Amino acid sequence: MRPLRYSINITLDGCCDHRTIPASEELHRHAAAILARADALLFGRVTYEMMEAAWRPARTGRGPDGPADRMDPFARTIDAAKKYVVSSSLGAVDWNAELVRGELREAVQRLKQEPGEGLYVGGVRLPLALAELGLIDEYEFVVHPRLAGHGPTLFAGLSQYVDLALVDRLELGSGAVAMRYVPRSQRGGRAVLRRG
Repeated sequence: MRPLRYSINITLDGCCDHRTIPASEELHRHAAAILARADALLFGRVTYEMMEAAWRPARTGRGPDGPADRMDPFARTIDAAKKYVVSSSLGAVDWNAELVRGELREAVQRLKQEPGEGLYVGGVRLPLALAELGLIDEYEFVVHPRLAGHGPTLFAGLSQYVDLALVDRLELGSGAVAMRYVPRSQRGGRAVLRRG
């Protein structure tokens, strides 16, 4: 069974608004490495549309942060990735994507049962629903040394605690720290500390 992994950038005060996170070549390389560990990406409609608008144009030589050579590894990786989109409102998708319909738990469990290295999920609302269902196997929070003073925040409205065990920590040159966790119910983990 392939694991479902979640990764997101947040500020020190918990804001996950992507516009508040300073982009850098190092951050893009890290994100590309995360996506490279997955056979496919799982997005909700909002994240899919946001990512498509930002990264599909990278084929033309430009991305949201300037010339494509600055974020090339991430742009190439996300552009080529197989994508599954959970949406009841979209009629069709493209950009190497397929719509996921039906009951969320069953649909995601089917995807996890397929052979491979893993699935990656991004966004805010879909991961909340997946956490409620206990379907996320690994969480990564890339915490940036910035205070935003506003939201949105992660997992607002979660109905129960999800206890996590730290399994890896990576310090990036920008001062951001990427921390990977697994649910304690799956396995207890010892930290493996690395410096970037």
